[in-house]
Amino acid sequence: MDDLRDKYLTEIAGAADEATLESLRVQAVGKKGEISLRMRQLGRMTPEERQTAGPALNALKDEINSALAARKAALADAALEERLRSEWLDVTLPGRSAARPGGTVHPVSQVTEEVMTIFADMGFAVAEGPQIETDWYNFDALNIPGHHPSRQEMDTFYMHRAPGDNRPPHVLRTHTSPVQIRTMQQIGAPLRIIAPGRVYRADYDQTHTPMFHQIEGLAVDRDISMAHLKWVLEEFFAAFFEVDGVETRFRASHFPFTEPSAEVDIRCSWIDGQLRVGEGDGWLEVLGSGMVHPKVLEAGKIDPAQWQGFAFGMGIDRIAMLKYGIPDLRAFFDSDLRWLRHYGFGALDVPTLAGGLSR
Repeated sequence: MDDLRDKYLTEIAGAADEATLESLRVQAVGKKGEISLRMRQLGRMTPEERQTAGPALNALKDEINSALAARKAALADAALEERLRSEWLDVTLPGRSAARPGGTVHPVSQVTEEVMTIFADMGFAVAEGPQIETDWYNFDALNIPGHHPSRQEMDTFYMHRAPGDNRPPHVLRTHTSPVQIRTMQQIGAPLRIIAPGRVYRADYDQTHTPMFHQIEGLAVDRDISMAHLKWVLEEFFAAFFEVDGVETRFRASHFPFTEPSAEVDIRCSWIDGQLRVGEGDGWLEVLGSGMVHPKVLEAGKIDPAQWQGFAFGMGIDRIAMLKYGIPDLRAFFDSDLRWLRHYGFGALDVPTLAGGLSR
């Protein structure tokens, strides 16, 4: 046993790496190691021999295990010392900010803030409502008849009903107009609100997506007229596109929830593929509008004999595309980091009328 002790302690002390240590451990105290084999021979010894050999073998095994652990710790310390000598970090250097670029605000979020800032300056409050609506709020309350194309399944996403439930199914709202009904019921007249939010329609191409963002406006008072609507929209366009003034053109149209109804165009020109708002000989359609239909006021629990109002609606994604030159609506929802970094806004680019809406 003295020979075994000297042999393994010498080899352990000279081991250069952990792989060598593991090999020595297996040779010495592994299941088939020399010391383990000798301990199995204790059963063939006399009681007197076991009293002497047993404690000596256990002591030898413990001594070798201790030597292995000590050498392993020494090798780890040596490796750490080597890393500390070869690897170092100058904590006085500035951080590598470019390695982790900051996130950006999505153009839809930025433009929504821009629009809300402009209308807030004109006294409009922000109203919100559920994205899953009842058939009544989404269609009936807005004077949309049962035969209207928007009520067909090819245009609208209807929610599943349980078997035996014969009530009209809920829908993913096709516009934010239900918010107007809910707000009129809750607040009454007079009121001035805008209703931004997500809406859903079964359509998908370069200028349409199944989910998009819309903002609608509603003003109700005793003497509201189309003249007020025209002034509000022209003030909005001038502030949003950051030009001195924008000429508008109202074209007669038909919407079930307004009477009279009008499509609104703005004067513009296209130079080198860039939209110039407020100048040129061209016209660009941007939104629909009109005077609120009496049946819509009645659905909102407002007496149409005493009150009247105007309403308008536009796509946030669309006006974002126009203002910032974004060619494809589908790119808004692709989550492409390169696109987001190019068209995105810094967290501190907060739109204000005094400081400028956009960077």
